[in-house]
Amino acid sequence: MNKPHTYHREDLVRIAAAAMRERGLEPEFADRVLQQLATISGPGQDADAHIRDLTALPWCSIDNDDSLDLDQLTACGALSGGAVKIFVAVADVDALVKKDTAIDAHAHTNTTSVYTSARVFPMLPERLSTDLTSLNLQEDRLAIVTEMIVDANGSVIDSTVHRARVRNQAKLAYDAVAAWIDGEGALPEAARAVAGMDEQLRTQDAVAQRMRALRRAQGSLDLETFQPRAVFDGDRVVDIRQQVQNRARQLIEEFMIATNTCTAQFLAQHGGSALRRVVRSPERWLRIVEVAKKYGEALPKEPDSRALEGFLARQRKADPLRFPDLSLVIVKLMGSGEYVVEHPHGEPIGHFGLAVRDYTHSTAPNRRYPDLITLRMVKALLTGTRSPYGKAELEALADHCTRQENAAQKVERSVRKSEAALYLQSYVGQQFDAIVTGRTESATWVRIFMPPAEGLLVAGEFDLEVGRKIRVKLVSTNVEHGFIDFEQVLVTPQR
Repeated sequence: MNKPHTYHREDLVRIAAAAMRERGLEPEFADRVLQQLATISGPGQDADAHIRDLTALPWCSIDNDDSLDLDQLTACGALSGGAVKIFVAVADVDALVKKDTAIDAHAHTNTTSVYTSARVFPMLPERLSTDLTSLNLQEDRLAIVTEMIVDANGSVIDSTVHRARVRNQAKLAYDAVAAWIDGEGALPEAARAVAGMDEQLRTQDAVAQRMRALRRAQGSLDLETFQPRAVFDGDRVVDIRQQVQNRARQLIEEFMIATNTCTAQFLAQHGGSALRRVVRSPERWLRIVEVAKKYGEALPKEPDSRALEGFLARQRKADPLRFPDLSLVIVKLMGSGEYVVEHPHGEPIGHFGLAVRDYTHSTAPNRRYPDLITLRMVKALLTGTRSPYGKAELEALADHCTRQENAAQKVERSVRKSEAALYLQSYVGQQFDAIVTGRTESATWVRIFMPPAEGLLVAGEFDLEVGRKIRVKLVSTNVEHGFIDFEQVLVTPQR
């Protein structure tokens, strides 16, 4: 009798690589990419006299604990009347990754880094993305800097874009910074080492919260998706954790949204076509209206992001346990984001979920190809050179980047399921509290709370309403396919 296979981290890497190849993504770099990489001797250099020296600013990066591909830095300075100048520096990846080279061709194929807990499959070779094109601690790097003046109400009232040299003074992590902001932890050591960094972080947090409140008032949707990640100790999966939103993540999110908006406006003001990131006004809005009606709320007959955000905010407060499942329903009905080309003097489609009219992806050129495209177009304007992309090429890139990004997201979702199946192998036979998260004519899905995981209900009642709490037993897992199967435990009423 064959002994059951014992799965480890390397198996998840194999499963992820196979899933990438099935969806037209390349998990490994070709020899021609490595050959070009070997010719690169150091970080990007440029003698352009218009490049400003901003290395003395108190720049910091805030990212995940294990992030090494640092795309952006932030800094700030107080102005009169309660206004604050926010600086966002984005790595000038184009300084080393030129259009139509072997490295660029690989990035063009995948269009994004693929993130799994077992391994990151980077869009660019790690020697670039985590070193020579990363905004690493105490290293001088070329960057595109957006300066934004944010008034006391949280509105960006002015912005400029230029090239600069920058130097990361403090490499920080979301959770530690958030704990300090909330008064639940000490100022991180990396921040303590930089004079005034505590004040920088307090000011940036305050500005970000004002910007966040303003966006919510304008109809930006505050959704919460269910995306648990595996935690490894060496080769073993030792936990599954759901990423928690916090003030530090919100800080970066607000500044990146603002930078993406300012970049889109900069390109539009200079009369060029641009690659925009859009979420269209939902065609299935009436289905969203029906969902709200089940919760006793009435939404307008025409798409209205402010009304939808108000509904979501009330439901988050009233029933936080079920809110991730409601969020998923709304996300599916809204439709996924896509890349489109918008031309001068045309009416912008906008981003319905963020309630912004002008929006592009520009802040992560180490990780996303559309951001590298945008960076090159911004650089061309700043240096007075011809745009590197024509209209037809941009149109083709928009479709390609949308397809490949969707493929990458499917890979990440499928691998998360395999990670959860691996972790839960030792829990087969155990019972859990669960909630019904989805139902079709042929299947019912449930989510257990601790550890956070979702699977198929293979036995029990099959006419359960979404949102109902039940008791389930884990009956089997399949790591290769990411299957997790539960059966309902019928609780006998007490007399």
